[in-house]
Amino acid sequence: MKPATALIVTRDKETEILKIFKEALSYPSYSPASIVGILTYITVQLAHMFKYLLSLICMASITNTSYSQEHIPTRYKDVVSTQVQVSKDISYADNIPAGSKEKYYRFNLYQPASDSMQVTNRPLIIWMHGGGFKFGSKNTNEVEAWCNYFAQRGYVAAALNYRLSKKNTLFNFKDLVSGAADAVADAREAIVYFKAHAKEYGIDPNRIILGGNSAGAIVALQTAYSTPSQLALLAKDTMIDTPAVTTGKIAAVINFWGALFNIEWLNSATVPIVSVHGRNDKTVPANQKGESFFGSIPIHQKADELHIPNAVKIYDDYAHELDKHFNPLFSSEPARQRRLEAAQFAIDFLYKELVLGSNH
Repeated sequence: MKPATALIVTRDKETEILKIFKEALSYPSYSPASIVGILTYITVQLAHMFKYLLSLICMASITNTSYSQEHIPTRYKDVVSTQVQVSKDISYADNIPAGSKEKYYRFNLYQPASDSMQVTNRPLIIWMHGGGFKFGSKNTNEVEAWCNYFAQRGYVAAALNYRLSKKNTLFNFKDLVSGAADAVADAREAIVYFKAHAKEYGIDPNRIILGGNSAGAIVALQTAYSTPSQLALLAKDTMIDTPAVTTGKIAAVINFWGALFNIEWLNSATVPIVSVHGRNDKTVPANQKGESFFGSIPIHQKADELHIPNAVKIYDDYAHELDKHFNPLFSSEPARQRRLEAAQFAIDFLYKELVLGSNH
């Protein structure tokens, strides 16, 4: 019986009892035995009503508890903290190379504000900004939005600066690879730093995820799937920085409209990858299959072939940064919403691979 129907039945019973009681009072000729019988009946009915009402209260309590349990947020998938704690301009480099700017070796850290100091072993997402290896920083609106989004869902996120190139990275491929190689070296140094400070930041050193948009995604991809010597060979530049650091395995890669320089580098890879790309992207084409430049679509075709865990989402009618028409100086609100959709797509993939997958 539904609670509303049961309440009506209870009210009907109450009306019946009052009617009998009034009749008993209006007939003084009733014998004492009759009155005792009527009062006994009323007492029994009131007892039934009390039990009925008590059962309704229990039903309501169970219903509310079930409702609450159904809406408990799932960490690393749903929002678990609406507030985010941000710590800015922390250095990840012990020794800054001569001629480099200190600001290139800094990061902003985003953590769920609701987490206590006892929360440990949280996955870390290291996010690298776009800008063609010439522009951009950890403080761009898009990077801040993504890092906040990840932290609200329980991750620790680090927005990373890296060295920007003085070369012609936008129009010369050799310079592009050289600029990417410097940024990859910085990303590797950051990984080593976070592994060494895992306890301090409450992160799991075995679940470090590399992510980025545009040039930042290129850095994430090359860091996960290439070696410094391969980049040096590709750029024909023996002066490329090849740091003797061991980063260990990367847990996953988030690739937002980036590219891999050599698709064959995936042959020995096992690192899961999730990508988002605009099909109309002319800056970093999603279906680019050049000799040394492979977009998200061929990356995932190769990953499928090699049985590397992967997922890709292609926005059919949109360009670079998921804008309708890419403009590095302006972005619309709908584009910003699409970028947050992309973040949720990545979150869902990571939850499946790193959280659910780790339980099997």
